[in-house]
Amino acid sequence: MTNLQTLRKSPARPAEPAPAKRASAGAWLKEKGWRHLVGLVIGAFALLPLVYVLSAALSPTGTLVSTNGLFSTVSLDNFSALFSDPQKPFAKWFLNTLVIGLVTSIGTVFLGALAAYSFSRMRFRGRRMGLLSLMLLQMFPQMLGVVAIFLLLSGISDVVPWLGLGSQIGLIMVYLGGALGVNTYLMYGFFNTVPVSLDEAARIDGASHIQIFFTIILRLVTPILAIVGLLSFITATGEFLIASIVLNDPDTQTLAVGLYSFVGDNQSRTWGVFSAGAVLAALPVMALFLFLQRYITSGLIAGSVKG
Repeated sequence: MTNLQTLRKSPARPAEPAPAKRASAGAWLKEKGWRHLVGLVIGAFALLPLVYVLSAALSPTGTLVSTNGLFSTVSLDNFSALFSDPQKPFAKWFLNTLVIGLVTSIGTVFLGALAAYSFSRMRFRGRRMGLLSLMLLQMFPQMLGVVAIFLLLSGISDVVPWLGLGSQIGLIMVYLGGALGVNTYLMYGFFNTVPVSLDEAARIDGASHIQIFFTIILRLVTPILAIVGLLSFITATGEFLIASIVLNDPDTQTLAVGLYSFVGDNQSRTWGVFSAGAVLAALPVMALFLFLQRYITSGLIAGSVKG
């Protein structure tokens, strides 16, 4: 009892601070520093080609080989040459690429979201087989069907000319048909993360599937919609093989097909003009990424708060 009273009366001693550890440079390099070194190496590896292309675009020599180093001479002659050749309408290529890319991305997001919602929320005959078919479609790239696509569009041209070869609408339809497999399965997995209780509560209030889809589900899956739209836009604007077969008129071609004409001829290769066009072709992708970044971030933050 006396010992207990003594412990109660004696003031508690403050805990002694632990001695500060002075990390040496070798210990910091071993623990964290190597990560910074790896990041710098990867960043330099990724940025070097971009800097090299930008240097070639600003070089008046018109070649990729430069003995004077990067950005030794800076000129805008290559950019002005892009818009000065009437046989190579770069402005039309740029506009065609924007139209085809935006229409393809919007159509892919809308159709893929409808299909993903159906597989995620509805139970019907053939649902499991449809999901397995989507998984199998991902194993085969779209370029394997180039011959079939050419023959199909060639036959359609005889009946519906505006939907066959040489038609931008036909190319968009080809892109939409090939992009639904991967994107639908990707969105299907994200749709499954949305609680089904939200649908049940909306049905109690009398909401239909269409109302639930447009007013509830689409707002909660904004991040995946933005990602799929961005990936579809990048794929449509950078695709070359199918676009070069379908679009045979220079006025309807995209940037990927049109820019190849600057380097396709062995006797008149203008790599400087090609590099300038490549730099301008990257601007829409960068602008769309910056525009959709806030939707991706806000959607992820909102989901974490609600969870």
